[in-house]
Amino acid sequence: MRTPKGFMFDLDGTLILSNRKLGSYDAIPGAAEALADLDARGIPWIALTNGSAYASRVQAPRLRDVGIPVPDDKLFTPNSVAAKVIADAGYGRVLVLGTQGVTDALEELGINCVSPDSDHEGCDAVYIAWHPDCSMPDIHAACEAVLDGAAFLTASDVPFFATKEGRSFGYSCAINGAVARVTGVEPQPTGKPSAHALAFVADRLGMAKEDVGVVGDDATAEIQMAREGGAIGIAVTSGSTSADEWAQQPDNKTPDLVIENIGELARRTGLG
Repeated sequence: MRTPKGFMFDLDGTLILSNRKLGSYDAIPGAAEALADLDARGIPWIALTNGSAYASRVQAPRLRDVGIPVPDDKLFTPNSVAAKVIADAGYGRVLVLGTQGVTDALEELGINCVSPDSDHEGCDAVYIAWHPDCSMPDIHAACEAVLDGAAFLTASDVPFFATKEGRSFGYSCAINGAVARVTGVEPQPTGKPSAHALAFVADRLGMAKEDVGVVGDDATAEIQMAREGGAIGIAVTSGSTSADEWAQQPDNKTPDLVIENIGELARRTGLG
C-alpha cells in the first residue's frame, strides 16, 4: 500500500459514536491520540462527515468537548461541498429539505435557501439533507421542483450510519427515495462517496487524490469513494462494518488496509 501524504477521517464510527438523535458523542479509543500524532508529525488531515445536521462551527466544539481535537477549519460536511457545487453551477435559489442547522450552514456559505412552506416556485435546485421531521408537503414541494427541471442534489444517499445504539438509517436517503420514485430522477450526492467530495478533500489537503488516505467505517461512503477516485482506502472496524464484513466486500468496496481503530493508523500505514 502507498503511504498517504495526508488523511481524511469520517466521524461516526471512526472518530466518534453519537446517539441516534445526534445529541451526544463518545470518542472512539485512540482517535484523539492519532490526530495529535499526525499534528506532531506535520501531516495534514481533515474530517469530512456525511452528517449534515450542523454547521462545522457548531459541531467542531462538541467534538472537542469529548476530547477529539478537531479545529473548526478542519471539519467539513456535505453542506460544505454542496455550497461549492451550487456556486459552480450558478444555481440562484435552492429549495432545502433539512433542519434549520442545514439551512444555517448553507446560508453562511452564501447560498440562497428557500423552504418548502414558502414561495418555492422558480427554484433551480433542490437539496435534501438531515430532516427527521420531513412531511409529505415537503416531499411534494421537492417533487414539483424536480419535475419542473430543478437539479436534484442531496447531502447523502447512504442508507445507514453507525451510532452508540447500533446502525441507524439516514433520513436523506429515505427522502431521496421518495422523490426519485415520483420523479424518475436520481439524486446527485455532494457527500461521500461522490467525486465532488473527494475533489473537495484533495483540494483542502493541497495534494493529489492519489495521495489521500480516506479513513472510515462504511464500505460505500468512504471506501467506494477512495476506490473510484484513486485514493487510498483505510477501513476501521470501530463502526458499522466488522472485519469479517470487510473481507466480504466486492472489488469496488475493498479497502487497501483494515485496522481496528485509528489508534493503529501510524503503525499500519508506514508512518510509525
